[in-house]
Amino acid sequence: MRLDLYTTQNYTPGAPLWKQLCWYFIGSRLVSSSWLPFSGFKVWVLRCFGAEIGCSVRIKPGVRIKFPWRLTVGDWVWIGERTWIDNLAPVTLESHVCLSQSVYLCTGNHDWSDPRFTLQLGEIYIERGAWIAARATVGPGVRVGREAVLTLGSVAARSLAPQTVYSGHPAQAVKTRLLHSLDPSPDDWPSERSQNNPQMI
Repeated sequence: MRLDLYTTQNYTPGAPLWKQLCWYFIGSRLVSSSWLPFSGFKVWVLRCFGAEIGCSVRIKPGVRIKFPWRLTVGDWVWIGERTWIDNLAPVTLESHVCLSQSVYLCTGNHDWSDPRFTLQLGEIYIERGAWIAARATVGPGVRVGREAVLTLGSVAARSLAPQTVYSGHPAQAVKTRLLHSLDPSPDDWPSERSQNNPQMI
């Protein structure tokens, strides 16, 4: 390869330099801090930098986000410790998505057939109720179907079908995900239960 010829071509970070610097030196440190365990504050910081985030989102310590202005999150989403959202391209997490500890969402790759190592980008879209288990990786351009599961340490290089459990490197479908019905008692709804015990649906 000729890395001296590498360029990002027409790629831009999507924000002015002052905003990038403020995020790097202030915002990202607040969001990743273990000294500030309050999810509400971290959500507020992310919104200040352009992220679109719904209600009752939980953000654990050590979470890293490349560019918050390219992040969209629904309601009742959990983002686990040391998750790394490397969103050079947009990342969308629909409602009730769970990202467990040390999950890596990677939106960037390189063309290994090009000696200039050309940058290649792909959006990541994770549909409602999907679970990305601890230390799993989702690659550029992947769409994770509704209520799909990517198991511990697995790597999704291609899109995952809804309500299917995937495992391995690269991830392969292993079985259908069967979910029990929720208790239809009126006491359980309409508030989708308390924030301390949300249902993953």
